[in-house]
Amino acid sequence: MALIMHAGANNKNVYKSLIAAEYVGVEIKMDENFQMGVSNKTPEFLKMNPIGKVPVLETPEGGIFESNAIARYVAHLKPGNSLFGSTPIEYGQIEQWIDFATLELDASMRGWAIPRFGYTNYIKPVEESYIAATKRGLGALNTYLASHTYLVGDGVTLADIILTCNLVMGFKFLLTKSFTSEFPHVERYFWTLVNQPKFSKIIGEVVQTEAVIPLPSAKKPEEKPKSEPKKEVKKEEAPKPKPEAAPEEEEAPKPKAKNPLDLLPPSPMVLDDWKRLYSNTKTNFREVAIKGFWDMYDPEGYSLWFCNYKYNDENTVSFVTMNKVGGFLQRMDLARKYAFGKMLIIGNEPPFKVKGLWLFRGTEIPKFVMDECYDMELYEWTKVDLSDEAQKERVNQMIEDFEPFEGEALLDAKCFK
Repeated sequence: MALIMHAGANNKNVYKSLIAAEYVGVEIKMDENFQMGVSNKTPEFLKMNPIGKVPVLETPEGGIFESNAIARYVAHLKPGNSLFGSTPIEYGQIEQWIDFATLELDASMRGWAIPRFGYTNYIKPVEESYIAATKRGLGALNTYLASHTYLVGDGVTLADIILTCNLVMGFKFLLTKSFTSEFPHVERYFWTLVNQPKFSKIIGEVVQTEAVIPLPSAKKPEEKPKSEPKKEVKKEEAPKPKPEAAPEEEEAPKPKAKNPLDLLPPSPMVLDDWKRLYSNTKTNFREVAIKGFWDMYDPEGYSLWFCNYKYNDENTVSFVTMNKVGGFLQRMDLARKYAFGKMLIIGNEPPFKVKGLWLFRGTEIPKFVMDECYDMELYEWTKVDLSDEAQKERVNQMIEDFEPFEGEALLDAKCFK
């Protein structure tokens, strides 16, 4: 039985083992049918890693999870190689730098990146602490590399492989040239390693980011007219109230303006009823949920729209693409009372396609959604032609996550309800 890696190929934690395999002459096959969010939830996968995370290496003796552990296993498969050094002290130093790469650099950069990928809430002081920790780690590494070409000894070891792979994420998404220029020895080390043939074969070309990946919740800046400063009225200039005047009451708060959609004629379709039916249907989805949708649908009170991301050629990293869609859905929260949506991320290999289906209250896309959610202009929007049976079937397939969708596998499907 061959060694099989269960994970997406574009993953810096997978790179570690694949590069180690290149150095020791071991073949690792990628699970070509792996689908994140699907394959890692199967009983077979959970037997290898009960927590369901990737990567997992399937071996003849059983599964191994945690990327550093997998890399260590691979490096030990061919005795006598140099990845663990040649003496006990070199072995200890290699392990020391693996811990440094994980605890000092990777943990700090992950903490910095995760809110920007949309996994957790952004808190500025927390981000600043992670940036400071990243600088501290790079500073220490820079000092050491001022007099060393590699981390241990005179050649590449597993420590170099793991540290470089961890830095790949930083250079691609966080560490701009202005940031890394403070650490010239780290720059020299990183670019030397990623351009080694065995590294570049696995990682491919690395392009340093020109800007830190933006926050998913960031809105387009709006130019607001500056309000004129209030003119201070000196006490002695203030008019004295007449004795007989009654004290003025505070101005009553103005009633909140109603959303124009609330002023539309009542619709026989109750959106919450559809969302409840969608969520509660676990079997016979076509016969129950899809049929129920068309029984409820009111073309005079609601409209259906297909959307297609305009820049699919940029979707080269699976988790970044999924986070991009997740950020869009977060920013659509303002329309939750008036909309239902399905977003599909399509394909096993990059570039991934992002397509969606949206149900909106009213016969057009609500103006406040177009104005407030800047993601809307990143998509091409096409109103569903209900007289076209092919388009109606496409609606059905998108609602139920039908696969293969338009001939391709689904990487992920997200619902807005």
